[in-house]
Amino acid sequence: MTRGVLGFALGCAALVWIVASVGIGAIGQALARGGWALPAMSLVHLTQLFCSALAWRTGLGSGAPGRWRIFVIRWVREGVNALLPVAQIGGQVAGARLLVRAGLTRVQAAAGTILDLTLEAVSQLLFTLLGVGMLVGMRSDRHWLPWVGSGLVLLGLGLAGFVVAQRAGLMRLVERGVARLAGVWPAAAHWSLTGLHAELMRLQRRHRALGVAVVLHTAGWSAGAVEVWVALRWIGHGVGMADAFVIESLGMAARSAGFAVPGAVGVQEGGFVLVAGLFGISPTDALALSMLKRIREVLIGLPALYAYGRMTRFAFHTAP
Repeated sequence: MTRGVLGFALGCAALVWIVASVGIGAIGQALARGGWALPAMSLVHLTQLFCSALAWRTGLGSGAPGRWRIFVIRWVREGVNALLPVAQIGGQVAGARLLVRAGLTRVQAAAGTILDLTLEAVSQLLFTLLGVGMLVGMRSDRHWLPWVGSGLVLLGLGLAGFVVAQRAGLMRLVERGVARLAGVWPAAAHWSLTGLHAELMRLQRRHRALGVAVVLHTAGWSAGAVEVWVALRWIGHGVGMADAFVIESLGMAARSAGFAVPGAVGVQEGGFVLVAGLFGISPTDALALSMLKRIREVLIGLPALYAYGRMTRFAFHTAP
């Protein structure tokens, strides 16, 4: 918790510094121009969420909720992660909780959520690699390549390490940890995750389903380029779709790198300023783009938090 608060404070400080350097008045004017893009941006993002929900459902396999129910759960998951100080973890917990309410066991919900996080990370790495490849083809000046390349190598190593740890028995440690907790706190026995490793390995053996899920996640990431294209058009930049693809891929990579900072505050803004600058977009307009994305997060996320509160409150009042 202390690290999360510290990260949030540092992110806010960085954001204040960036905004002060550019000028809040100029950013406000750019936001005023681009504000009309919010309905279209929201529609595009809901399409992204639907792709992600279908990917999650594919990974869960038999017993998974229907398409629209998993869409609502995925919507709640994003709303919690985007608007609450949970370091991109609380949404997964909320999503797994709603999967249990939808009829899955705790072990199935936990294993399916861990698998989905892994596949989402794999697809984002592919999405970022596509963006970097396109940028290499667009520009002869490649002074940025060593820095971006180093980041991608670190990301790839971290992801590979996470997958290897899963297969080596990381989830068995989780199972034992919960069992030991139940030994000193009997109420924790209700959270038993015995069989989590076996269930995760079973899901990972469904290679065709994993491939389909990665394709769906990658399609969702790629649709974000349309959101960037729409926003920049309204702000006043006639960028091409390829430019928007690169800006989105590297901008979202920067946001993901700041996962420890709640909402990636300051990290996302800095990433968009750096990447958009490669295409001649001013820091003012790059910040406006980032702010429009955050406004869209609020517009979509607040109803998700309200829906989650209603669903969990209903479950509490109707519990036997």
